[in-house]
Amino acid sequence: MTKTFTAPTIDEAKALAEAEFGVSQEQIQFVVLEEPKKSLFGKIKGEAKIEATFEESKPQLAARYIKNVFSKMGYEVSIDIKENVDGAVLDISGDNVEEIIGKKGEVLDSLQYLSSLVCNRIDREYYRISTDCNGFRERRKAQLERLARKIGNNVKRNGRTTALEPMNPYERRIIHSVITDIEGVTSHSKGEDPYRKVIISSTEKKRYDNRGRKNNRRSYNKKGYDIVSSFEKEYKKPKPEDEMGSSGLYTKIDL
Repeated sequence: MTKTFTAPTIDEAKALAEAEFGVSQEQIQFVVLEEPKKSLFGKIKGEAKIEATFEESKPQLAARYIKNVFSKMGYEVSIDIKENVDGAVLDISGDNVEEIIGKKGEVLDSLQYLSSLVCNRIDREYYRISTDCNGFRERRKAQLERLARKIGNNVKRNGRTTALEPMNPYERRIIHSVITDIEGVTSHSKGEDPYRKVIISSTEKKRYDNRGRKNNRRSYNKKGYDIVSSFEKEYKKPKPEDEMGSSGLYTKIDL
């Protein structure tokens, strides 16, 4: 990326480039196009004009895009870039940014998707961008793992298939991973995004009561999904075990 900057002095022009690119001057290449000139009486005529070139990496480009989005909304944020073998994680921090991210992180997911599109349009080599905010991803992961264990154990006990509410692929993978460790239950995804959801079912035969009848007092639809004991009825209520701490920002599972 190359831009031209004009200012009363060369140092001020370089400072403008530094602010524009969001990096230190050591990472920018400068070419002086014009310098201010002194007249015979010592007065400065004209302005300094420089050409600044900065080659942004894909995570830097993604980070700059996210900063611009937050700036338009009136928020100043800083972004810590952590590169790994799969790509880079952009950790966003700033005052009150959690209120934008929300309990389920939809805005964080949207920023991840859009910033990935922006940085990968440079070339055809795909670069994976992940976004996080003050440890949100780890807290969300812990919430979903507890939810999966809770529902999985309920399905194992009562044999009733349960359909969770729609989740994104990242969250569905967390659910599936936990369910694979619970003996007697299985899970699969059903539907099309963004309405694709996880179905948790028992792999054991349904229990019978002492009269030889199926112990099934709930109503089922044609495909066997337990509608009455749905996730909405049983798991949307705030419970003590869903609390994440004293911050109050992520106090319950709200899928």
